[in-house]
Amino acid sequence: MYVPSHFKEDDIGKLQQYIRDYGFGLLVVADEDGIEANHVPFHLVSEKDGSLGQLQCHLARSNPVWHRLHDGARVLAVFKGPDAYVSPSWYATKAETGRVVPTWNYLAVHAKGTARVIEDSNWLTHHLHRLTDQHESGMGSPWSVDDAPADFTERLVNAIVGVEIEIESLTGKLKASQNQPEKNRTGVKAGLEAGEGARHSTMAKFIS
Repeated sequence: MYVPSHFKEDDIGKLQQYIRDYGFGLLVVADEDGIEANHVPFHLVSEKDGSLGQLQCHLARSNPVWHRLHDGARVLAVFKGPDAYVSPSWYATKAETGRVVPTWNYLAVHAKGTARVIEDSNWLTHHLHRLTDQHESGMGSPWSVDDAPADFTERLVNAIVGVEIEIESLTGKLKASQNQPEKNRTGVKAGLEAGEGARHSTMAKFIS
């Protein structure tokens, strides 16, 4: 990912939080058999030991891509945050010089690392609990994996395989009009806040 210095986000704590906030990611595998991308929800496990953490996800056992992850395959996980079109009409400098063009603001995090396949049923069950609890935490009546019949969930666990990625590098890009003068940033923020849709208002919060 191309990241100009003014759009680079290298605060590890922020990058890890972005992964938690926008955890439905893209698992990319590239090897001699070609390139394949799968859309999966991830759970980030991070310890206060200086490491970047581990990404955990699962794939359908019927998905052949997991066979390509044995022997420490290196993979890329891509996480996409809010994005929004930026109109030149929002720039104060439009009236002054006319030298403005449209652009796109967005947040993205790329995690590279080494993957391992996990077929242990206890690990998989624990993983499903953690992943579900993470996303149910904001619900009025949170659903738990334990709410389903045990024989039903056991069959589902047998139908998946786990993947754990030891993160080796994190690259973050937050393009939020940082390269514009303050008066243009103010205009972009106002334009986004006036727009329709949650992604516009969310993107506006990243503009300072």
